[in-house]
Parts: sequence; structure tokens; C-alpha cells
Amino acid sequence: MDLTTSVGENDHIQGGRSALVTLVEYGDFECPYCLKARSVIEAIKKIEGEKLRFVFRNFPLSQIHAHAIHAAYAAEAAARQGKFWEMHDLLFDNQYAFEDQSLIGYAQSLDLNIDQFVKDMNSQETAEKINEDFLSGVKSGVNGTPTFFINGVRFNGPTELKALREAIEAAMK
Repeated sequence: MDLTTSVGENDHIQGGRSALVTLVEYGDFECPYCLKARSVIEAIKKIEGEKLRFVFRNFPLSQIHAHAIHAAYAAEAAARQGKFWEMHDLLFDNQYAFEDQSLIGYAQSLDLNIDQFVKDMNSQETAEKINEDFLSGVKSGVNGTPTFFINGVRFNGPTELKALREAIEAAMK
């Protein structure tokens, strides 16, 4: 199944709009497979540079990962202060510490306004953003994490550097 929701201004994007390839990940901050995929994505971003645009969308598997939704809220709250990617990295670096005190500690380390961070974590807008990401994944046939789309086409290969890079290189041609 193809990506049904195009990349837009509400997405979290790294890389330029003129990139040859857009790689979209539906991920869960508590998912151990997403954590493993992170190093693969980082390597590909370094190799491809400006030829690649990377997009992360929340797909918390809350029935499997009890704290995934809470982590997604923290990432979106940080995004409201311009620090999504920094929080994204902290959440994956500290995958098993998602209680409130830890999340607030991460926000403090990013010099976020803590009152605003807590307010945004509990806001309807944050809940709607996560739900929007999740539903866009469901509409695109996502049922696990990580799930990748390369230029709108689902990648069904293994989340390994060689396989993902070959698929990205093929999409560039």
C-alpha cells in the first residue's frame, strides 16, 4: 500500500524540499526495532546528504508499549518550542525512562520553557497531532513499527543499511 497522506507543513522534516528522495518513517519511541533503525537512518542521512529528506511520524503502539504515547506527547510538546529532533534523539537515547520526571528532565536539558512544555504535553492540539499521524499510518496500511515509505511507496525490505540504501538509490534514478 502507498502513503496516503502527503508530506506537508505539519510533518517533522529533516533535509531540503528539493531532495530527490523522501523517506517517511512511522515510528514508536519505545519500540526496540525503531531504536535499531535509528542508526541505519542516521547512516543513510550522512551518506545521502541533501539528496534525502527524512520525515518522522508518530505511530505509538500503546497496547504493546505502555509509555510510547507519553513519549510521543513529549516529542510534540518539544516541537511546539522548535526542539522536536532534539527530543526525538533524547527519547531514543533514553528509551526506557519515559516517566514524567524524566521527560521534564529532558525538556530542561533542551532549555525548554517547562510550564509551556507540560501544558503542551496535556493539550488537545498535541493529542490531535499524534492522532493525525497515527491515522495517516493506518490509512497507509501501517500496522507495526518502524514502517518506511520511500517517495510514497512502502518499503517492505529489512531495516538494514544495505537494503534500505539500495531502495533509496533505486528511487533516485
